[in-house]
Amino acid sequence: MKSLATTLAVTALATLVPLTACGANDDTSPSNTAPASGSTKNSTPAPVTALEKQGVTVDGKFKAPNGLTGYAATIRNHPLAIYVMPDGQHAIVGTLIDAEGNDLSAEPLQRVASSQYQKIWPKLKSSHWVANGSNDAKQVVYEFVDANCPYCHKFWQASRPWVEAGKVQVREIVVGILTPTSMAKGATILAARDPAAALMKNERQYNRGEGGGGITPLKNIPSEAKNKVEANNQLMQSLGFSATPTIVYRDDSGDVQVVQGVPQSDAMTAAMGGPKP
Repeated sequence: MKSLATTLAVTALATLVPLTACGANDDTSPSNTAPASGSTKNSTPAPVTALEKQGVTVDGKFKAPNGLTGYAATIRNHPLAIYVMPDGQHAIVGTLIDAEGNDLSAEPLQRVASSQYQKIWPKLKSSHWVANGSNDAKQVVYEFVDANCPYCHKFWQASRPWVEAGKVQVREIVVGILTPTSMAKGATILAARDPAAALMKNERQYNRGEGGGGITPLKNIPSEAKNKVEANNQLMQSLGFSATPTIVYRDDSGDVQVVQGVPQSDAMTAAMGGPKP
Protein backbone atom coordinates (compact mmCIF):
# COMPACT_ATOMS: atom_id res chain seq x y z
CA MET A 1 0.00 0.00 0.00
CA LYS A 2 1.29 3.46 -0.85
CA SER A 3 1.98 5.84 2.01
CA LEU A 4 -0.15 8.97 2.23
CA ALA A 5 2.92 11.08 1.49
CA THR A 6 3.61 9.12 -1.70
CA THR A 7 -0.01 9.51 -2.79
CA LEU A 8 0.16 13.25 -2.12
CA ALA A 9 3.40 13.55 -4.08
CA VAL A 10 2.00 11.69 -7.07
CA THR A 11 -1.13 13.85 -7.00
CA ALA A 12 0.94 17.03 -6.76
CA LEU A 13 3.18 16.03 -9.64
CA ALA A 14 0.23 15.09 -11.83
CA THR A 15 -1.23 18.53 -11.18
CA LEU A 16 1.94 20.55 -11.50
CA VAL A 17 3.60 18.96 -14.54
CA PRO A 18 1.85 20.35 -17.65
CA LEU A 19 1.73 18.98 -21.16
CA THR A 20 4.69 21.18 -22.05
CA ALA A 21 7.23 18.99 -20.29
CA CYS A 22 8.76 15.53 -20.47
CA GLY A 23 8.38 13.44 -17.33
CA ALA A 24 11.28 11.39 -16.06
CA ASN A 25 11.09 7.65 -15.81
CA ASP A 26 8.90 7.50 -13.51
CA ASP A 27 15.72 30.64 6.10
CA THR A 28 13.51 32.97 7.44
CA SER A 29 9.88 32.04 7.70
CA PRO A 30 7.58 34.15 5.53
CA SER A 31 5.63 37.02 7.05
CA ASN A 32 2.51 35.89 8.91
CA THR A 33 3.87 32.36 8.90
CA ALA A 34 5.33 31.39 12.26
CA PRO A 35 8.06 28.76 12.47
CA ALA A 36 6.68 25.31 13.11
CA SER A 37 7.29 23.87 16.54
CA GLY A 38 9.69 20.99 17.02
CA SER A 39 8.34 17.56 16.25
CA THR A 40 7.60 16.41 19.76
CA LYS A 41 4.49 14.75 21.10
CA ASN A 42 3.68 17.81 23.19
CA SER A 43 4.17 20.53 20.57
CA THR A 44 3.14 19.02 17.24
CA PRO A 45 -0.28 17.48 16.62
CA ALA A 46 -0.19 13.74 16.05
CA PRO A 47 -1.49 13.89 12.43
CA VAL A 48 1.28 16.33 11.49
CA THR A 49 3.90 14.14 13.13
CA ALA A 50 2.52 11.14 11.20
CA LEU A 51 2.86 13.03 7.91
CA GLU A 52 6.42 14.08 8.77
CA LYS A 53 7.32 10.42 9.26
CA GLN A 54 6.03 9.76 5.73
CA GLY A 55 8.26 12.37 4.09
CA VAL A 56 6.30 15.60 4.48
CA THR A 57 8.39 18.58 5.63
CA VAL A 58 6.55 21.13 7.75
CA ASP A 59 7.88 24.60 7.03
CA GLY A 60 5.57 26.89 9.00
CA LYS A 61 2.28 27.42 10.79
CA PHE A 62 -0.42 29.93 9.88
CA LYS A 63 -3.81 31.10 11.10
CA ALA A 64 -6.91 29.41 9.68
CA PRO A 65 -10.63 30.01 10.32
CA ASN A 66 -13.06 28.19 12.64
CA GLY A 67 -10.52 26.83 15.07
CA LEU A 68 -8.38 25.14 12.43
CA THR A 69 -4.61 25.42 12.59
CA GLY A 70 -2.85 25.62 9.24
CA TYR A 71 0.55 24.11 8.54
CA ALA A 72 2.44 25.03 5.39
CA ALA A 73 4.40 22.00 4.26
CA THR A 74 6.23 20.56 1.29
CA ILE A 75 6.41 17.09 -0.21
CA ARG A 76 9.30 16.63 -2.64
CA ASN A 77 9.57 20.42 -2.88
CA HIS A 78 5.89 20.88 -3.71
CA PRO A 79 3.75 23.00 -1.36
CA LEU A 80 1.05 21.33 0.69
CA ALA A 81 -1.53 22.73 3.15
CA ILE A 82 -2.42 20.78 6.29
CA TYR A 83 -5.37 21.84 8.46
CA VAL A 84 -5.50 20.38 11.95
CA MET A 85 -8.92 20.10 13.59
CA PRO A 86 -9.54 21.75 16.99
CA ASP A 87 -9.22 18.38 18.75
CA GLY A 88 -5.62 18.07 17.50
CA GLN A 89 -6.21 14.45 16.55
CA HIS A 90 -7.42 14.84 12.98
CA ALA A 91 -6.18 16.77 9.96
CA ILE A 92 -7.34 17.59 6.45
CA VAL A 93 -4.82 17.92 3.63
CA GLY A 94 -5.76 20.09 0.68
CA THR A 95 -7.15 23.48 -0.37
CA LEU A 96 -9.42 25.50 1.91
CA ILE A 97 -12.14 27.50 0.13
CA ASP A 98 -14.37 30.21 1.62
CA ALA A 99 -18.04 30.95 0.82
CA GLU A 100 -17.04 33.13 -2.15
CA GLY A 101 -14.85 30.43 -3.62
CA ASN A 102 -11.58 32.13 -2.65
CA ASP A 103 -8.58 29.87 -2.17
CA LEU A 104 -7.42 30.49 1.42
CA SER A 105 -4.43 28.17 1.08
CA ALA A 106 -2.72 29.81 -1.89
CA GLU A 107 -1.16 32.85 -0.17
CA PRO A 108 0.51 31.09 2.79
CA LEU A 109 1.71 28.28 0.54
CA GLN A 110 3.14 30.77 -1.96
CA ARG A 111 5.10 32.47 0.82
CA VAL A 112 6.49 29.15 1.98
CA ALA A 113 7.31 27.99 -1.56
CA SER A 114 9.17 31.24 -2.27
CA SER A 115 11.15 30.84 0.94
CA GLN A 116 12.06 27.25 0.10
CA TYR A 117 13.03 28.03 -3.48
CA GLN A 118 15.50 30.68 -2.29
CA LYS A 119 17.55 27.85 -0.79
CA ILE A 120 18.00 26.00 -4.08
CA TRP A 121 19.66 28.84 -6.03
CA PRO A 122 23.19 28.18 -4.67
CA LYS A 123 22.79 24.47 -5.49
CA LEU A 124 21.94 25.31 -9.10
CA LYS A 125 24.86 27.71 -9.33
CA SER A 126 27.30 24.98 -8.26
CA SER A 127 25.86 22.29 -10.55
CA HIS A 128 27.31 21.22 -13.91
CA TRP A 129 25.74 23.59 -16.42
CA VAL A 130 26.44 24.90 -19.91
CA ALA A 131 26.10 28.63 -20.60
CA ASN A 132 23.69 29.51 -23.39
CA GLY A 133 23.96 33.26 -23.89
CA SER A 134 26.10 36.19 -22.83
CA ASN A 135 27.87 36.30 -19.48
CA ASP A 136 26.81 39.95 -19.31
CA ALA A 137 23.09 39.13 -19.56
CA LYS A 138 20.98 40.75 -16.86
CA GLN A 139 18.65 37.77 -16.46
CA VAL A 140 19.96 34.32 -15.53
CA VAL A 141 17.71 31.30 -16.00
CA TYR A 142 18.58 27.76 -14.96
CA GLU A 143 17.07 24.92 -16.96
CA PHE A 144 17.14 21.19 -16.31
CA VAL A 145 17.47 19.88 -19.86
CA ASP A 146 17.60 16.42 -21.46
CA ALA A 147 19.26 16.24 -24.87
CA ASN A 148 16.34 14.20 -26.23
CA CYS A 149 13.51 16.26 -24.69
CA PRO A 150 11.25 17.80 -27.36
CA TYR A 151 9.89 20.40 -24.94
CA CYS A 152 13.42 21.45 -23.98
CA HIS A 153 13.96 22.01 -27.69
CA LYS A 154 10.77 24.10 -27.84
CA PHE A 155 12.03 26.21 -24.94
CA TRP A 156 15.38 26.60 -26.67
CA GLN A 157 13.57 27.91 -29.76
CA ALA A 158 11.25 30.17 -27.78
CA SER A 159 14.06 31.73 -25.76
CA ARG A 160 16.30 32.56 -28.75
CA PRO A 161 15.16 36.21 -29.14
CA TRP A 162 16.15 37.05 -25.54
CA VAL A 163 19.35 35.01 -25.64
CA GLU A 164 20.52 36.36 -29.00
CA ALA A 165 19.77 39.92 -27.87
CA GLY A 166 22.12 39.42 -24.93
CA LYS A 167 19.37 39.90 -22.37
CA VAL A 168 19.22 36.35 -20.97
CA GLN A 169 21.73 33.64 -20.20
CA VAL A 170 20.17 30.19 -19.90
CA ARG A 171 22.36 27.91 -17.81
CA GLU A 172 21.59 24.43 -19.07
CA ILE A 173 21.86 21.80 -16.32
CA VAL A 174 22.26 18.71 -18.47
CA VAL A 175 20.52 15.55 -17.22
CA GLY A 176 19.99 12.15 -18.79
CA ILE A 177 16.63 10.73 -17.74
CA LEU A 178 14.28 10.30 -20.70
CA THR A 179 15.64 7.76 -23.18
CA PRO A 180 18.42 5.14 -23.42
CA THR A 181 20.65 7.64 -25.28
CA SER A 182 19.98 10.62 -23.00
CA MET A 183 22.85 9.93 -20.63
CA ALA A 184 25.36 9.37 -23.43
CA LYS A 185 24.33 12.52 -25.28
CA GLY A 186 24.38 14.61 -22.12
CA ALA A 187 27.83 13.33 -21.20
CA THR A 188 29.05 13.96 -24.76
CA ILE A 189 27.95 17.60 -24.46
CA LEU A 190 29.70 18.06 -21.11
CA ALA A 191 32.83 16.28 -22.35
CA ALA A 192 33.17 18.49 -25.43
CA ARG A 193 36.03 20.97 -25.74
CA ASP A 194 33.32 23.60 -26.24
CA PRO A 195 30.17 22.39 -24.40
CA ALA A 196 28.17 25.43 -25.52
CA ALA A 197 28.87 24.62 -29.18
CA ALA A 198 27.99 20.96 -28.59
CA LEU A 199 24.70 21.97 -26.99
CA MET A 200 23.98 24.30 -29.89
CA LYS A 201 24.63 21.47 -32.35
CA ASN A 202 22.26 19.20 -30.46
CA GLU A 203 19.48 21.78 -30.72
CA ARG A 204 20.09 22.98 -34.27
CA GLN A 205 20.12 19.39 -35.54
CA TYR A 206 17.25 18.25 -33.35
CA ASN A 207 15.19 15.36 -34.82
CA ARG A 208 18.14 14.28 -36.95
CA GLY A 209 19.57 12.02 -34.26
CA GLU A 210 18.36 8.90 -32.50
CA GLY A 211 15.86 9.83 -29.78
CA GLY A 212 15.58 13.47 -30.83
CA GLY A 213 18.76 15.35 -29.98
CA GLY A 214 21.07 15.93 -32.92
CA ILE A 215 24.42 15.23 -31.30
CA THR A 216 26.07 11.84 -31.84
CA PRO A 217 27.25 10.23 -28.58
CA LEU A 218 30.95 9.54 -28.21
CA LYS A 219 31.95 5.89 -28.42
CA ASN A 220 34.19 6.28 -25.40
CA ILE A 221 32.70 8.74 -22.96
CA PRO A 222 34.98 9.98 -20.15
CA SER A 223 33.81 8.81 -16.75
CA GLU A 224 34.14 12.37 -15.44
CA ALA A 225 31.47 13.56 -17.89
CA LYS A 226 29.15 10.69 -16.93
CA ASN A 227 29.60 11.53 -13.28
CA LYS A 228 28.64 15.15 -13.93
CA VAL A 229 25.39 14.10 -15.62
CA GLU A 230 24.67 11.67 -12.77
CA ALA A 231 25.25 14.46 -10.26
CA ASN A 232 22.80 16.67 -12.15
CA ASN A 233 20.27 13.82 -12.18
CA GLN A 234 20.61 13.43 -8.43
CA LEU A 235 20.25 17.18 -7.88
CA MET A 236 17.07 17.26 -9.94
CA GLN A 237 15.64 14.35 -8.00
CA SER A 238 16.61 15.80 -4.63
CA LEU A 239 14.80 19.04 -5.47
CA GLY A 240 11.62 17.15 -6.31
CA PHE A 241 11.57 18.15 -9.97
CA SER A 242 10.06 15.50 -12.21
CA ALA A 243 10.06 16.88 -15.73
CA THR A 244 12.20 18.55 -18.35
CA PRO A 245 12.42 21.37 -18.93
CA THR A 246 12.24 22.70 -15.39
CA ILE A 247 12.94 26.43 -15.40
CA VAL A 248 14.24 28.31 -12.36
CA TYR A 249 14.67 32.09 -12.31
CA ARG A 250 14.50 35.18 -10.10
CA ASP A 251 11.56 37.52 -10.64
CA ASP A 252 11.57 41.33 -10.42
CA SER A 253 11.38 41.13 -6.63
CA GLY A 254 14.34 38.78 -6.42
CA ASP A 255 12.19 35.81 -5.43
CA VAL A 256 13.06 32.45 -6.95
CA GLN A 257 10.34 31.01 -9.18
CA VAL A 258 10.03 27.55 -10.70
CA VAL A 259 8.18 26.51 -13.85
CA GLN A 260 7.95 22.88 -14.95
CA GLY A 261 7.42 22.79 -18.68
CA VAL A 262 7.73 25.48 -21.34
CA PRO A 263 6.48 28.80 -19.89
CA GLN A 264 3.55 30.22 -21.84
CA SER A 265 2.82 33.87 -22.76
CA ASP A 266 3.05 36.02 -19.59
CA ALA A 267 4.95 33.28 -17.76
CA MET A 268 7.57 33.29 -20.52
CA THR A 269 7.90 37.07 -20.30
CA ALA A 270 8.37 36.81 -16.54
CA ALA A 271 10.98 34.06 -16.83
CA MET A 272 12.91 36.03 -19.44
CA GLY A 273 12.85 39.15 -17.30
CA GLY A 274 10.91 41.26 -19.79
CA PRO A 275 9.09 41.35 -23.14
CA LYS A 276 10.50 39.81 -26.29
CA PRO A 277 13.15 42.08 -27.86
